[in-house]
Amino acid sequence: MIDMENIPRDTSRDAFLKQIEVLRSLGTSSRAALTLEFSDNLRQIVKDGVRYRHPDWDEVHVKQEVLRIVLGDCLYNEAFGNKKPAHE
Repeated sequence: MIDMENIPRDTSRDAFLKQIEVLRSLGTSSRAALTLEFSDNLRQIVKDGVRYRHPDWDEVHVKQEVLRIVLGDCLYNEAFGNKKPAHE
């Protein structure tokens, strides 16, 4: 059952129902591929945002900051020995 209260404000009811129909028609591998594509797109948006805010940083620093944002401070610190990213 579809919870019609969760329709995004910028989406009509008919468009929302069509989107649900299309997503349900996809197989598991297609849904997985779509999920991975969305994840890659979001990571690129984060990377572009870091570059915009810090145009002087090199690629290594940008990647470190993206990792920190994606992982969160706690997991980033566990993974990298509780060190701050090299750009700080």
